[in-house]
Amino acid sequence: EINIEILDTLKNNTTYIFNFGNAVEDNNEANTLENFKYVFSTGNYIDSLTTSGNIKDAKLVEAPKNVNVLLYRIDSAFNDSIIYKQKPSYITNTLDTTNFQFTNLRKGKYLMLALKESINDYIFNPATDKIGIIKDTIQLPRDSIINKPIILFKENLPYEFKRGKEVTKGKIEFGFIGNAKDMKVNLLSKVPDTFKSVSKFMVDKDTLNYWFTPIEVDSLNFTISNKEFLDTVTVKLRKKKLDSLKISLSVRSILHFRDTFFIESNNPIIKIDTAKISLVDKDTIAVKYNVLSSSKENKIAFLFEKKPEEKYRFKAFPNAFNDVYGIKNDTLNYNFSTKEIDDYGRITINVNNVNNKDLIIELLSGNGQDELIEQHFISTSTKVVFDLLQPKKYTIRAIIDTNKNNKWDTGNYLEKRLAEEIIYHDQIKNAELRANYYLEENFKID
Repeated sequence: EINIEILDTLKNNTTYIFNFGNAVEDNNEANTLENFKYVFSTGNYIDSLTTSGNIKDAKLVEAPKNVNVLLYRIDSAFNDSIIYKQKPSYITNTLDTTNFQFTNLRKGKYLMLALKESINDYIFNPATDKIGIIKDTIQLPRDSIINKPIILFKENLPYEFKRGKEVTKGKIEFGFIGNAKDMKVNLLSKVPDTFKSVSKFMVDKDTLNYWFTPIEVDSLNFTISNKEFLDTVTVKLRKKKLDSLKISLSVRSILHFRDTFFIESNNPIIKIDTAKISLVDKDTIAVKYNVLSSSKENKIAFLFEKKPEEKYRFKAFPNAFNDVYGIKNDTLNYNFSTKEIDDYGRITINVNNVNNKDLIIELLSGNGQDELIEQHFISTSTKVVFDLLQPKKYTIRAIIDTNKNNKWDTGNYLEKRLAEEIIYHDQIKNAELRANYYLEENFKID
């Protein structure tokens, strides 16, 4: 038996459900009492209306399991901010599937949403939770089936500056949360004319790195600003040791035809002496190249015409690279080669853009959660070709670029804005591409 003691006061004329899920097992062989519910009412009848539907993820190929689906009764006490403060009127869960079902519901109007929570408290926390919303009001008994899936998305957090701290001598990290598109860091302190600084956002992290020429001061003062925010911050300078210059290569032994030959460094390179750099082929013939420094990362690209089945040797003599601290490189030697054209494959997509929507056609490695390989922006029916692809698994998807800004945009609950729709190709979804194989498929977008 299970004994339950109710400590709170129950509402009159209300149906209550104890939803045990799969938590109850017998004492002998641990047999599970699956999806067990205990239903009772404080009135003369038990509510019997139902509604059901399913869940998808805005970006992931496979929808996550164990998603909470919530119903908030719309009455005089309801407002849009209730999901941040109060638990819902009804809760169900998808458990190990993508489908959900509510039972024993009362007639009325409801807000329905889904939460993929880090903590199952049934309160929406935008910092950690994914949310899925239905823009229209749910009316029971009319909406006994939700025909369109609820799409989960992660909201963009509003910009908020956190702090600045010195991590090594000559390097400060400015932490923030949210969209830092217009974030600017301006130095207020007086510095010598020889002072140099470089700032770059860390890839996939809410951090702006600020490298500067070390000077003998106890602190530096900055303003941190964007279009809506301005603050002043003082960073204490106490570190004694500089980061020594570390340089590595973006490729190992093989340079694929779609890849770029990069020199990567931990500190920003601010001076390059190409007279001390050589790139030669297997016959020791000099290869012409152009140098391009990345404005976003500590990378220097060497662009040259790659030939099939060729061997290359890259050499940088001492002082070829100078970082922001004036530290110079030691001798660098790298050997790499290219493959035959037949070692690669091709994917051709015939896009039938029925309604001439603005689309972003993307090729991703693996199951759609890995690296973005290439993207094309189209607004008509056309042929899209992805050539010189390494033999491995790929996924094709189309983003409906509703606001025409050439990127995928997530949704927002308070604005009642859904995430832009992503459609995955049925056949090229984690599909294997072999060497010297040309794959061609149709892709219809209504």
